[in-house]
Amino acid sequence: GELEESGGGLVQAGDSLRLSCAASTRRVISSTIGWFRQAPGAEREFVAAISRSVGSTDYAESVKGRFSISRDYATNTVYLQMNSLKPEDTGIYYCAGATSLTITYYSRDYDTWGQGTQVTVSS
Repeated sequence: GELEESGGGLVQAGDSLRLSCAASTRRVISSTIGWFRQAPGAEREFVAAISRSVGSTDYAESVKGRFSISRDYATNTVYLQMNSLKPEDTGIYYCAGATSLTITYYSRDYDTWGQGTQVTVSS
């Protein structure tokens, strides 16, 4: 696939994880990249994104101050640094690419998706 996530795992509350979203090409990683997550039985929800143009970032309220998204063009990778993890952060985390110039919060606007990586936070 064009996007591939890695870095998930089982951690305890308060721990940190860094997820990676590796792109097959610079073109893909240069697009607006979003992270979404889906807990069992729940809808897929927006977590964070970095825009295609100026690299602005935004986060869901539930992760602001704890998560940080960044992009490394040298490795065609977008990272999601997750600190102070909580049990409610548990889910499958997906990265996705969109052609929009600015951040979009809706999964329907993203047309390229990775397979996901599982994050489990125990209390």
